[in-house]
Amino acid sequence: MVGYILNQSISNRGDMNLYAESFANEDYFMQQARRNGQEIGTSDPTPAVGNFLRFSANLIGAKSVVEIGTGSGVGGLWLLSGMSSESVLTTIDSEREHSKIAKSIFDEADIAPTRYRIITGKLIEVIGKLADNSYDLVVIRPALDLFDMVQESYRLLKPKGLLVIDQALSGGKVADPTQRDPESIARRDAVKVVKEDERWAASLIPVGAGVLVANKLG
Repeated sequence: MVGYILNQSISNRGDMNLYAESFANEDYFMQQARRNGQEIGTSDPTPAVGNFLRFSANLIGAKSVVEIGTGSGVGGLWLLSGMSSESVLTTIDSEREHSKIAKSIFDEADIAPTRYRIITGKLIEVIGKLADNSYDLVVIRPALDLFDMVQESYRLLKPKGLLVIDQALSGGKVADPTQRDPESIARRDAVKVVKEDERWAASLIPVGAGVLVANKLG
């Protein structure tokens, strides 16, 4: 009964997701990167998720960050805006065109080349070459090989490092058990694995298309 009353109370309020998205202000370069991505169909974080990434990077004082799924560079711009000038972003994408337009917008935004490296290749293979216990924050966006990428993220992160899975709920499809497409299944399984793995302390946040945040324990 309490849960029913709470749900009824929430449903009678305004659109929280729309309000959260409007809370985040994207600069000219973020907006341009988003437009570039829309033209070629990249998967980029919403403004609210981008703002959350900046907040997270700033909160933990991230010096070394891995972003899996560069897209058009929107996520990278948000992350870099929350990182110090001495920190480095490693962003990885399987599509060369994505890497190209991301580098272009980073250059336009006058971001020093020493602050980032863009790697193009098969995601799981590239990740496998990154050093153990070397990163403060790992952000994952693609659904393909998501289970393996989560396992690799634990290896990459320093103790107490932060894992963020963007689009974790596929905009609501993951919460619907009748959705059995490969992406929904992959994300649903990843959420379950992280939740049940005692090596992580995790929280699921319904912002954007859903964000799973997990802290590496130990």
